[in-house]
Amino acid sequence: MSETQVTWLTQEAYDRLKQELDELIAYRPSMAAKINASREEGDLKENGGYHAAREEQGQQEARIRQLQELLRDAKVGEAPTRDGIAEPGMVLTVRYDADEETEEFLLATREEGAHGSMEVYSPSSPLGQALLGAKNGETRKYSLPNGTTMKVTLLKAVPYHD
Repeated sequence: MSETQVTWLTQEAYDRLKQELDELIAYRPSMAAKINASREEGDLKENGGYHAAREEQGQQEARIRQLQELLRDAKVGEAPTRDGIAEPGMVLTVRYDADEETEEFLLATREEGAHGSMEVYSPSSPLGQALLGAKNGETRKYSLPNGTTMKVTLLKAVPYHD
């Protein structure tokens, strides 16, 4: 991420992600030992265990960096309180152009909504970016992956509560 983006998290979500980060960091020595043990098995070109361990280490380190960045820039426990304006931490009810159906979702990070049953859209997604700052009744446009433009109307924005 080139520019710092603040992420709103509940205290519960922050604690859960912090625990995951601590566990991944604590597992680093075990991972290094696993790689060393696999390395000693012989020829590295044909050593599947070694390559699998290196792959796992790479994924683990990527997740550690992702969690460190997310937690460093997180705002904890400061849920929005203003009804009617789309911002992170709000439950949005929207209607898409030419559609009578409504959709309700939480505007937050995937990590924030990981344990809930509600659909979560990131504020950095095309839909999330389009709706940020919108007021109830306001219609915004955003681009779909296929290049077409979609109109969406914000019907309601209320603070998220567990």
